[in-house]
Amino acid sequence: MFIPLRIILSKFSIPHQTLSNTKQLHAMITKTHLSLDPFFATKIIRYYALNSQLSSAHQLFDEIPHKSIYLWNSIIRAYAQVHDFKNAFHLFNQLLSSDLCPDNFTFACILRACSENHDVVGVRLIHGGLVVSGLQMDSICGCALVNAYSKVGLLDDASKAFYVVVDPDLATWNSLIKGYGYSGFCDDGLKLFNAMRDMGIEPDGYTMVALLSAVAEPGLLHIGQGIHGFCIKSGFLLNDHVGSSLVTMYSRCGCLDAAQGVLYSLLKPDIVTWSALITGFANSGDISRALLFFRERNMDGMKADPVLLASVLVGVVQLGNVGPGCEIHGYVLRHGLEIDIRVASALIDMYSKCGFMDLAIQVLNVLPRRNIIVYNSAILGLGSHGNADQAFRLFDEAMDKGFMPDESTFSALLHACCQAGLVEEGEEMFKRMKDEFGIEPRNEHYVHMVKILGMAGKLSEAYRFVLSLYEPVDAGIWGALLACCEMHGNSALAETVLQHVFDNQIQEDSHSVSLSRIYADHGRWDDVKKLRDDMTYSRQKKLPGLSWIGEKSF
Repeated sequence: MFIPLRIILSKFSIPHQTLSNTKQLHAMITKTHLSLDPFFATKIIRYYALNSQLSSAHQLFDEIPHKSIYLWNSIIRAYAQVHDFKNAFHLFNQLLSSDLCPDNFTFACILRACSENHDVVGVRLIHGGLVVSGLQMDSICGCALVNAYSKVGLLDDASKAFYVVVDPDLATWNSLIKGYGYSGFCDDGLKLFNAMRDMGIEPDGYTMVALLSAVAEPGLLHIGQGIHGFCIKSGFLLNDHVGSSLVTMYSRCGCLDAAQGVLYSLLKPDIVTWSALITGFANSGDISRALLFFRERNMDGMKADPVLLASVLVGVVQLGNVGPGCEIHGYVLRHGLEIDIRVASALIDMYSKCGFMDLAIQVLNVLPRRNIIVYNSAILGLGSHGNADQAFRLFDEAMDKGFMPDESTFSALLHACCQAGLVEEGEEMFKRMKDEFGIEPRNEHYVHMVKILGMAGKLSEAYRFVLSLYEPVDAGIWGALLACCEMHGNSALAETVLQHVFDNQIQEDSHSVSLSRIYADHGRWDDVKKLRDDMTYSRQKKLPGLSWIGEKSF
């Protein structure tokens, strides 16, 4: 059967096709012997990828004898977009072994895959490939490289990559400003923004979103207000992303009335913007208003996304009342969101912290797909309820399924050992974390180990453990040891610990209060009075903190 080429081309002009239509198109070009044409094959591969049919896409890719660079880019991007980085990198390496050379879009795609996989070594290797290929100064590659270095937290490298690009476009400027923003370097982002404007480059909505991402605490509110004023004068408030970012910024800074005012000024606030406001109320402890807005949006027919549901569930924990949590769980079941990892993890955490560990385990058991995050939530919940044996079994199950533990996994396991008083098991887990999985301990792991040893009465071992750590030792670790000294009434060691605290200039009133209680328990009232006098004198000597942030007028 002859099918006119114009009919085929008209069908390929549609940007997205359903799976059924994609299969029909694939059959159509096969009948007309066009399936081996790289142009049509690239389109079909893109459609298959958009419909999550990567096996069909890859099969068609393998059938093409003369592959174009666009075909390679399509299949690499398809795997990268679903976070199948192993296949994406494998295909990239195959491309390097072929007669073709990667172009700027290839490098941009694989850089994004590396950054999303937090593959620092991969980013550096691709950077080397860009230098060799002469594409380092290309605006597309430069933008991707700045983005990649920013996402893996290497802002100095991101800055160097930025200044290599010849005549960087607005997207490249935005990439570095966004990198500064997400890393919390508000001042550097503002300086870059001002430098961009001095060069005559006008910002867009993405620039504003990047700047606002750095305003994450009340002390930076005046900067956020300045950006808000600039957005009003420049007409950026019509941009949904800018409006949502302003709501998020005011929520993070605790100005919820301002956040609500911005939201009501928008013509059609979307679910992302409502989520920002509701999350702000939940994080500020105003759970009642968060739940009220959540219910109102539900009544209006606006479907909540997993991010919003997880945020509200975190807020429900603060209520200590499982009722609203069950209500949200019902919403999750009605909308088929129980299989979402983020929602399931938040439900497990909510039920366990509200004292319903059986319900938390039920949520885990019905989850078809799991990851280490959801296992961490369940392990932490079991440990908090004193079910260390079950926590260990769940850890073994996660290992059997091929999941790699992370810092949070071992924090949950050590917490379980601490709650159950399991010294040997705690020491073993701490050793496995370093030796078997190569995870460097953080302060929270050290705190758990001090508690495991100290609460079991092994204060000398706990003290030697703290002395073995690199200086300066965090105040929380010393505080954990002092709490153990207080538990066992060991004033001699408490005095020694407090001397270390003073010597390292990390004194906190809570440390002195712990020693004061130990003295009181032993009837050493003169020492109690002297310690409290020292605390009062220390407070009087402290100078108020000052902060100065240079800011160009908006």
